[in-house]
Amino acid sequence: MITTEQIKDLQARSGKLRQYLNIDEKQMQLREEEMRTQDPEFWNDAKAAETQMKKVKTLKKWLDGYDGVSKAVEELELAVEFFRDEIVTEQDVDQAYSHALSVVESLEMKNMLSAEEDQMPAVLKIVAGAGGTEAQDWADMLMRMYLRYCEKHGYKTTIQNLQEGEEAGIKTVTFNVEGDMAYGYLKSENGVHRLVRVSPYNAQGKRMTSFSSVFVVPLIDDSIEIEVNPAGLSWDTFRSSGAGGQNVNKVESGVRLHYKFKNPLTGLDDEIVIENTETRDQPKNRENALRLLRSQLYELELEKRRQAQAKVEAGKKKIEWGSQIRSYVFDDRRVKDHRTNYQTSNVNAVMDGDLDEFIKAYLMEFH
Repeated sequence: MITTEQIKDLQARSGKLRQYLNIDEKQMQLREEEMRTQDPEFWNDAKAAETQMKKVKTLKKWLDGYDGVSKAVEELELAVEFFRDEIVTEQDVDQAYSHALSVVESLEMKNMLSAEEDQMPAVLKIVAGAGGTEAQDWADMLMRMYLRYCEKHGYKTTIQNLQEGEEAGIKTVTFNVEGDMAYGYLKSENGVHRLVRVSPYNAQGKRMTSFSSVFVVPLIDDSIEIEVNPAGLSWDTFRSSGAGGQNVNKVESGVRLHYKFKNPLTGLDDEIVIENTETRDQPKNRENALRLLRSQLYELELEKRRQAQAKVEAGKKKIEWGSQIRSYVFDDRRVKDHRTNYQTSNVNAVMDGDLDEFIKAYLMEFH
């Protein structure tokens, strides 16, 4: 049976969320923003209207989230009263508590994701490290893990580019993830993921270590202005491989974009290369590649801002891109995050996309 202290703790957390989220202010703001959409000339400027509708949708999302917390805590209080009157069982009270705790924790996590980019869709790219088939198989396993995670959270995924390995696995994959705060949650996955296992590709049955890099950037839309210098752009086309029926290897629908620019982080000349084979329509693939380019440039600007902020808050930990963030040790039944020290022995669940506790630990530590 849950204790009075546990109930009081949830009530206090619910009250703090109301305060942190400025619920009263957001309710007034929503009324004002909705009134603007009633203007007869509202849809004359489609871009401005879209931005306004996004603002309304975001406010509603926060208010609905808090409404869910408020109702869950009220239901828990009622369940406790009914239990005293012997109307419900102890199990009913425990279930009401579990539900309320889950809803409160979910909104607390979302409250940590208050930056503009946290609300955006994401682009997730996996690149197999050195090590041939074993590394490519590991990249394939990571792709499956993230696709399962997205499926569990109701996120829509669209593969932009996939290059398969010669024998097994994949060399690289890039896919878009669309859904509520996709970037805010998935940004914790940036870095190098290390696998240790007895490899099925090693005749001696030796323990092998493989690495794959995961890159996550926010997927921006037309409402965010990002300057792309046309002089820095060049294109190659190539024949797409993979599923696609009669069209495969006959039409050069795949595109490879090269963009030369001065990197805002280093101040040095740099190049971004993006491949897109999502559709059999070359102009569409060019459009998609440009959107991915703008997303990467946006992420570089964000990182520049984050670094400037980190200098101000010098005591905070710095997360390096490309650093080893997590180890998956199959024979020891252990997955450990090196940034937070959170670990679990349920390797199968993690590989099936159960990443919530890792993401939560990261957000609690670095936000």
